[in-house]
Amino acid sequence: MDGALRRVHPGSSRWRARLTPYEGYVYAYPHKTAYRPLDPRPALSEVWAGERAGALYVHIPFCEMRCGFCNLFTRTGAPEGLTGAYLDALERQARAVRAALDGPRFTTAAFGGGTPTYLDARELTRLFDLTEQTMGVGLREIPLSVETSPATATPDRLAVLAERGASRISIGVQSFVDAEARAAVRPQKRAEVEAALDAIRASGIATLNIDLIYGIDGQTPDSWRHSLEAALTWRPEELYLYPLYVRPLTGLGRQDRAWDDQRMELYRLGRDHLLDAGYDQVSMRMFRLPGPPGPPGPPGTTESADYCCQTDGMVGLGCGARSYTSALHHSFEYAVGARHVRTIIDDYVRRDDFGVANVGFALDEEERRRRHLIQSLLRTEGLSRDLYRSRFGTDVLDDYPLLERFPGWLTADASTVRPTPDGLAHSDAIGPALFSPRVRALMEGYAAC
Repeated sequence: MDGALRRVHPGSSRWRARLTPYEGYVYAYPHKTAYRPLDPRPALSEVWAGERAGALYVHIPFCEMRCGFCNLFTRTGAPEGLTGAYLDALERQARAVRAALDGPRFTTAAFGGGTPTYLDARELTRLFDLTEQTMGVGLREIPLSVETSPATATPDRLAVLAERGASRISIGVQSFVDAEARAAVRPQKRAEVEAALDAIRASGIATLNIDLIYGIDGQTPDSWRHSLEAALTWRPEELYLYPLYVRPLTGLGRQDRAWDDQRMELYRLGRDHLLDAGYDQVSMRMFRLPGPPGPPGPPGTTESADYCCQTDGMVGLGCGARSYTSALHHSFEYAVGARHVRTIIDDYVRRDDFGVANVGFALDEEERRRRHLIQSLLRTEGLSRDLYRSRFGTDVLDDYPLLERFPGWLTADASTVRPTPDGLAHSDAIGPALFSPRVRALMEGYAAC
């Protein structure tokens, strides 16, 4: 089952030498570049038959600027009328999806993008209305996370979010040093960032998450520590620390120097700084203030005691959203380049056939095992061997020679396989190394656009 891991003997010094700590950020498996057009296109009622749709994700593909490091599905600005037409299409899609679901009980939700708060206050109100009324979900009753930006976190927009039940807001600051923000092709002023953070705190939304990036050109340990301390001024409940990736089709392009040593130094500095400040480490990127005692999913988080990402599905609305069932991941077409993104959005707003899955990836038993494995090993608590055994009937260490494969990065006991501190630091090497040959070939064959 683990043949993809054996091109070089696992555990050998030669294999370890081939890895960079930053092979790739694995936020979902498989990546959308492994999706292909579905033929025939299955009806959503068939795709979702017998599935539990626990999570709802709504995608707004607009931003006021395109950051140099961004390869998300988003476009800069919107011609007059486009956001309204997009919401019209979103409502048509929501009606079709709701009709295909068998009495969904959503237990967590998120609005992402792009930048959902690119919409003005009136449009945000409509977004909440169509999500609640058409999808039948009470957004005040479940954890709801919304992404924002310094330029769009205005008091009128935040008032809508707070009144309609947003429990968490995530803002991409990236750096509190203006020169570093410019170097990352994110031209913003610190005063604008601070005004946005003040407005978020004044709104009363329970959980604030701040995103920061390390590895920016010209960044030093001192300037990185400065950004960390600046962020802690607002005592955010969560912080995400992202390594800078220079990807194809982004504004930063490719540069001729490796950042591995710099990024690892800054990662460790940031990790230790937040641990010393009282934060718990949830994953390589995520740090969270300890919550009150009790079950998972305290108010103000996007986690729910009733939702398990390993076994529950996710319904995605919007042309950049993906949906998950146990057997099929599906979405619309994917692109990064501005011209192709605009074309896909234009096609979406004219679309009426929302009752079928268009582009996707079917997961066989092997791919389900790998997805469970990858998602579990990239978090501090690691993989429950009992949960894996209950799902697949085998022990994970029999299926995958993980401790041999990743010496010093993973540890195991009778109940759990979890990353060591050094393993967490190398999450972006462990995740890609576990991709199947099939997924790897599809990703390599993807025609970037």
